[in-house]
Amino acid sequence: PYMMLISLGALQSIPPELYEVARVDGANSWQRFHSITFPLLMISLAPLLIGSFAFNFNNFTVRYLLTGGGPPIPGSQTPAGATDILISYTYKLAFGKAGAQYGYASAISFIIFMIIGSMSTLSFHLTRRLEKMSESL
Repeated sequence: PYMMLISLGALQSIPPELYEVARVDGANSWQRFHSITFPLLMISLAPLLIGSFAFNFNNFTVRYLLTGGGPPIPGSQTPAGATDILISYTYKLAFGKAGAQYGYASAISFIIFMIIGSMSTLSFHLTRRLEKMSESL
């Protein structure tokens, strides 16, 4: 609901005059979407997408409480289960039946941090570029 609310608010905040000018200039619907709607929509959606991505990437509680990361993968040498994500796999390595493999778990945690950090940095730079582009409209 929150994502839909922000999306609809962002869509409604786009001035209809921009579409009229683009239509007069001969832009088709794809060009109007690509040049007007998408950049102006991404300005408000990019921070929301970062937060949503980081939350879903680290959504440990729901998966662990429902399935415990199981069922185990047949023939696997690691304690990873079929429904494990990186954060639940890290938890199993550090505190689960696999033993206290703190070094391996901390390495995976660092990888998780690097993935989320790089996605956030990329999205912030994209948002800045889109804001500059929208100022020129």
